Amino acid sequence: MDIVSSMLDLMRRLPPTNIEANVDALMQISPDYADDLSGNVDQPLKLRVDRASGKEYLACVYNQDGDSYRSPWSNEYDPPTEDGPVPPPKLRKLEIAANEAFDTYREMYYEGGVSSVFLWDLEDGGFAGVVLLKKTLAPASPAEPSGSWDSIHVFETVERGRQAHYKLTSTVMLQLVTRRESATGAPEAAAPAWKHDGQVSLSGSMTRQTEQDHPVQDATSHVQNVGRMVEDMEIKMRNLLQEVYFGKTRDVVHDLRSLDDLEKARRQRELQKELVGFIKR
Repeated sequence: MDIVSSMLDLMRRLPPTNIEANVDALMQISPDYADDLSGNVDQPLKLRVDRASGKEYLACVYNQDGDSYRSPWSNEYDPPTEDGPVPPPKLRKLEIAANEAFDTYREMYYEGGVSSVFLWDLEDGGFAGVVLLKKTLAPASPAEPSGSWDSIHVFETVERGRQAHYKLTSTVMLQLVTRRESATGAPEAAAPAWKHDGQVSLSGSMTRQTEQDHPVQDATSHVQNVGRMVEDMEIKMRNLLQEVYFGKTRDVVHDLRSLDDLEKARRQRELQKELVGFIKR
């Protein structure tokens, strides 16, 4: 196993809540493999503000050049850089349309948050892009829950006559933290870093892929096709999180600790056995 594979294997076993700190630590240990590690590990999206328009946008490896990030609104890098890659005029026009479309999608489904879309040309023809969505739950008091949802949808598009082939890779990163109040109504007292009494932290990531063919009438058809694929994928992943991941967590917790009286549960089991015995007779 090479060094990059070993680092990725280690990242899968470390707590998702500390992913940024863990990536930085591994980069310091093996700086020669920093680019390979950052390109293969999805990290929570960062919020930045476009200086020209004042609008927020999301920063990640796909709009990064060194220490600068390109804004989808002004198409400029912050901090400014002279040779930062930008999409050609035709693709930039499509990028603007995609940002407007997903801004509406974000408002309809998330009722807040921030979205960004970035496009770039592929060397062997076609183009690729990424759709970013982030929603953060900020607690109004220390006792209220907090959390964040990060969606990263990377796609590649190749036109084949009046059809286009799309390959979509979607990653969702979810983090939820709930805190219990004490009997006096105040949050639980501070605890050591390794122990938080009354606090439950649930976090993780999920990645799914799909490939589809859709008809293309003009350039704007790509926005509609990708938008439909992203919408369907997010619905499927939300259902998976709710029914499988949260459902399984609930079942495990209920098996470990019952909220009902143990004596009551024992009497119910005995009653069930008696009823089964009567039925068999």
